[in-house]
Amino acid sequence: MKAVVIGESSGATMETIMSVYPRHKAIVDKYVAKGEVVGIGPFSDMGNMAIFKTRAAAEQFVTEDPFILEGLVKSYTIRDWNDSILPG
Repeated sequence: MKAVVIGESSGATMETIMSVYPRHKAIVDKYVAKGEVVGIGPFSDMGNMAIFKTRAAAEQFVTEDPFILEGLVKSYTIRDWNDSILPG
């Protein structure tokens, strides 16, 4: 079962987001390199979503992501996703 992290924007400015983005991308790249990320990115309202192969990876990610730790994501939820179409 996969896990989805859905984040709500704090309303931070694009300047603030971009100042934190390199550190956020480094964490994302780490999870991508381990094969843990299925997809990740922003919504048009500046919220965001990330799909992980496991709940454990999603739970660990939120403890490391600067967007969350520095308040650019106001709140987030992790939801288990019973995806039956995409392989493993």
